[in-house]
Amino acid sequence: MTGIFLFDGDCGFCTTCARFLRERIRPEARVRPWQAADLAALGITADECTRAVQWIDGETHLAGPAAMGAVLRTGRPVWRIAGWILQRRWVAAAAWPAYRLVAANRHRLPGGTEACALPHPLTP
Repeated sequence: MTGIFLFDGDCGFCTTCARFLRERIRPEARVRPWQAADLAALGITADECTRAVQWIDGETHLAGPAAMGAVLRTGRPVWRIAGWILQRRWVAAAAWPAYRLVAANRHRLPGGTEACALPHPLTP
């Protein structure tokens, strides 16, 4: 299995990023919206997919920045270096706050719409 990178296909910003990934970085991996994937066969839940992008490659299951690093490592050579760096534990750990900030504001970013906004937790 080459690997599959799952993103939120209902989000315009995520779809724009996935298009850039396919067209410019050209990963060897499959890049699919999680809504069109057989999640049960991949051993992943919709809840996991709504929280972060996902990477599944045989035994490997990564989320967020580490998943982004994994898909970059299958792309063009310069992106493979960036992916390797992003997959270092301390870099991925440091990248999570930025990832969460982008995810929380993706409806405000290029390609994003109000439909891209993540649901807010209910408050009492």
